[in-house]
Amino acid sequence: MTTAPASDLAVVEGPLDWDEFTTLYWDRRPVLIKAVRPAPFELREVFAATALATRPPGPYRMPPTAQFAVGRFQQTEPAHWFPRAEDGAFDGYRRRLDAELAAFSKETRYALVVHAFHAFHAGQWERQRAFFDPLWERTGLPVSGAITTLFHGNYEHTPVGVHKDRFATFLFALEGRKRMRFWRERPWTEPVTTKLDYQPHLAASFTAEPEPGDLLYWPASHYHVGESVDGGTATSVNVGVPREGHRAVYDVDDLLLGRTRDAMVDPDVALVRLPAATAPLSAPEPPADGALPEALEQTLRTFQDYRDPARMQDLVASLSLSTLTASGLCPVPPPETVRPLDDATTVRSRTRVLHQPVDGAVLCAANGHVLRSPLTPQQIEPLLHRLATHRPSPVGHLLATLPHAARPHARHLLETLESFRALTRDR
Repeated sequence: MTTAPASDLAVVEGPLDWDEFTTLYWDRRPVLIKAVRPAPFELREVFAATALATRPPGPYRMPPTAQFAVGRFQQTEPAHWFPRAEDGAFDGYRRRLDAELAAFSKETRYALVVHAFHAFHAGQWERQRAFFDPLWERTGLPVSGAITTLFHGNYEHTPVGVHKDRFATFLFALEGRKRMRFWRERPWTEPVTTKLDYQPHLAASFTAEPEPGDLLYWPASHYHVGESVDGGTATSVNVGVPREGHRAVYDVDDLLLGRTRDAMVDPDVALVRLPAATAPLSAPEPPADGALPEALEQTLRTFQDYRDPARMQDLVASLSLSTLTASGLCPVPPPETVRPLDDATTVRSRTRVLHQPVDGAVLCAANGHVLRSPLTPQQIEPLLHRLATHRPSPVGHLLATLPHAARPHARHLLETLESFRALTRDR
């Protein structure tokens, strides 16, 4: 990379050099990197993922990963304003929305935000993982998970106003012009965490205006806000890497409830997956023996199940394997449909498969998904070793050295790994 003279914002010409980036900018200062290639996000795929991510889960229900604001006001029932596949692209969506908002009110500025965005398109997720793997090699894997968020609209500024995240952020500009405004420290003294009306603090700020194809990075230490340029519409995808303010409860939630895309955005969505108490939620009087009311006893028994050492070992191993094979980009896209593999079908590996013995079985993981197999380590390790060579092999050849009783389990393992996108078939 070629660097411009030092200032609050560094501007560099690509190609992106990760060694230079981690030495000069990581956790230090914002940098705008021009024309980054190859970038993990393509506009056509981003629109397809957006239409999928904003599809309402039912009548009068909001997708938990989406937000929509008109002007400064968050909408509670905006499903008819979300992108649709028939819009074709952001241009078509924008034209439809302009007409619908004009009929709805005088305010035509809008903001569409989609959280857990990398979970909605497998190819996009794979490219994103490949893009950031060189960074993780230099800085370490974000074990609590990087986040990906889509921003689209012609909003005056980010709906929450000026704020500070616990994430270092990479902004990939995809279309239109967007201005990011930064402060090295909090520009106000009031006891609030965000600020919508920040005009009195403009003089202390500095800005960056990434163009489509550019990558803008800023550390977690900087306060910031996104702004439209001349009222135009812009689309970008942000990847946030946790750098400060981490709390143990985040890991407890992941361990007990998993890393689904809904749960990572809305904790209430995750908590409803714990069994509900069936006992009455009111008690006429305290029990004479000092015991807890039955509803609370049921709740305690639910959590005591997690004290079982074997169960906890399984949960910890699964979470660890999922994070490692996802390269920190959790939650991951759902697996594909399992398809039968006959002996003549030739398969080869697409990515690494990790495994770990637990409680009489073996956990196998790829691309953030985990399978529990009844095969023994002695049976599974030679099979995975042959796959790791990346050479095409007939399924029958891979199974030939296993005992006949183990072959159905091994075939199921291969079929499941293919659904995890860890294997591909040549014919």
